[in-house]
Amino acid sequence: MNLNKVFILGRLTSAPQLRTTPTGQSVATFSIATNRVWTDKSGNRQDDTEFHNVVAWGRQAEIVNQFLSKGGLVLVEGRLKTRSWQDSQGQNRKTTEVICERLQLGPRSTGGQKTQSPTEAIDEPTKDLPEINIGEGEIKAEDLPF
Repeated sequence: MNLNKVFILGRLTSAPQLRTTPTGQSVATFSIATNRVWTDKSGNRQDDTEFHNVVAWGRQAEIVNQFLSKGGLVLVEGRLKTRSWQDSQGQNRKTTEVICERLQLGPRSTGGQKTQSPTEAIDEPTKDLPEINIGEGEIKAEDLPF
């Protein structure tokens, strides 16, 4: 059994480029940056950034072009594809790309207001949430805050 599956969660490094093939199919290309942070043996914080080229086809390409911009957060599910070509100097070139099969858009910008990351939202104190006592007895429908 073989499996070629990739999940990438990161931010766009630039605006997507939308093109149309001679047959009329839309194709969007964009790059996603992912960061990895760890502590080495001597206790120093290390970080590494990887850049991933992504290709989306058809309706997904149009959605990417319409809703994503530089710095936007996106989750891409797809497969790896390596292709080869010759550049203008006759050199053989290769690149590995993620062919997008599904994508999920991250939070949208709120027009200049700072958007919270999921970890910031979790760390923020919950001031306005009602307290539900589940110590003794049953939970009643009227005790639920929704």
